[in-house]
Amino acid sequence: MIDLSETFWNNRYLNNDIGWDLGKISTPLKSYFDQLNDYDLKILIPGGGNSYEAEYLHLLGFTDVYVVDVSEKALLNLKSRVPSFPSSHLIHCDFFDINMSFDLIVEQTFFCAIHPSLRNLYAKQVNKLLNTGGKIVGLLFNTPLYTDHPPFGGNKEEYLKYFQPLFHIKILAPCYNSVESRSGKELFMILLKK
Repeated sequence: MIDLSETFWNNRYLNNDIGWDLGKISTPLKSYFDQLNDYDLKILIPGGGNSYEAEYLHLLGFTDVYVVDVSEKALLNLKSRVPSFPSSHLIHCDFFDINMSFDLIVEQTFFCAIHPSLRNLYAKQVNKLLNTGGKIVGLLFNTPLYTDHPPFGGNKEEYLKYFQPLFHIKILAPCYNSVESRSGKELFMILLKK
């Protein structure tokens, strides 16, 4: 299997080999977050990386935002950029080992970073971590991309196989407000836990 270990990801961040990183929050997620008004939501961003989404939510006043990442370097990057972000909300572990509960899970490039063989397990883990009435919101690539290294692509039909058994599909549609470099290549999703 392809090496997607902590060492692999730390080296990517240390060498600034992070071509997927926009350097800012993505437009679709910013638009979604701007509509939220429950600042007590418990939010998880899995595989958050530099996590501009966590930074944005934190600065908006959301106090219960967590980031989990296998790369300690990525978590340190966020803490360095946003010193007021609670260190206890930066979880250095494998997403599949986390055992907490959340109201909202934000998907931004993590699903396409894990090996495709783990996608079904990802859907089950997200479902397990969500409280009753919880949802996953985010972006998925809607293009083939790579097969030998991340980001791994896919399409709506494939994703429905993983998510439909566990979630009510509120939205899984082409994203109308992607950043220019991803225009026409993303699906926006809102999935509600069954």
